[in-house]
Amino acid sequence: MFALERRFWLEGAAVYAALLDDRALMAFPQMGVMAADAVRESLKDAPRWASVEFSDRHAGRPNDEVVVLGYRAAALRADGDPYRCVCTSCYVRDESGWRLVQHQQSPLG
Repeated sequence: MFALERRFWLEGAAVYAALLDDRALMAFPQMGVMAADAVRESLKDAPRWASVEFSDRHAGRPNDEVVVLGYRAAALRADGDPYRCVCTSCYVRDESGWRLVQHQQSPLG
């Protein structure tokens, strides 16, 4: 599941169009809570991350159709701006595969 999570960080709008559930909620610092359509719209002109590393990784699977991830992320933009945060994500499996339904980021100082 962390390989799929990495795709959301690095690959951009096409991944969100294909794999973000229409019912998803995401919480970002300084942006607040966003529904799926707002997230997709915000990515049209947003720069993507050039790299991301995950550490302190945790995964829970309450049932066969749900996976919950928690981790620390260290990411860099193409212009070199670093970003460190703690994240959670929740995926649900449907007939088309795994879809992201929740993501949250809390920046680290």
